[in-house]
Amino acid sequence: MSPKQFVVQPGDRSAALSVIGTSVTVLVSAAEGKSQQVTLQSGDEGTGPPPHSHDWDESFYVTQGQVQFTCAGKSTMCVAGTFVHVPAGVVHAFNYGPGGGEMLEITGTGSKAIQMFTALDREIPPGPPDVQKVVQVAGDHGVTFHI
Repeated sequence: MSPKQFVVQPGDRSAALSVIGTSVTVLVSAAEGKSQQVTLQSGDEGTGPPPHSHDWDESFYVTQGQVQFTCAGKSTMCVAGTFVHVPAGVVHAFNYGPGGGEMLEITGTGSKAIQMFTALDREIPPGPPDVQKVVQVAGDHGVTFHI
């Protein structure tokens, strides 16, 4: 069966997942995109994941605001229009900058990102997170934290 073309209009999007301070809207899931998955992510100033790694490539395109990325120990404040590529295995983190930010996330073959986001949305309630539970859920989906 060959892949099917599709269009996702703003009104067609599923409800955003709440992932520890980040809003994650799934645009292309593994069922729809065999070699990549795409999400739209946004967050308030200062929110974002700590240093972590996983075994799939990940790219980001900042669409609004500012996002500070740290990859392999080097930090860069990225404004709208900036593209960031993180190869599999590279330790990275990001934090939304002043006023918050928004970006597209594209993950490569073998990604478990959307599965992880869905599990975190389901298992971690709003408010201060249970860090041990976050580490366990992320680990179940191939993510290792480097704190």
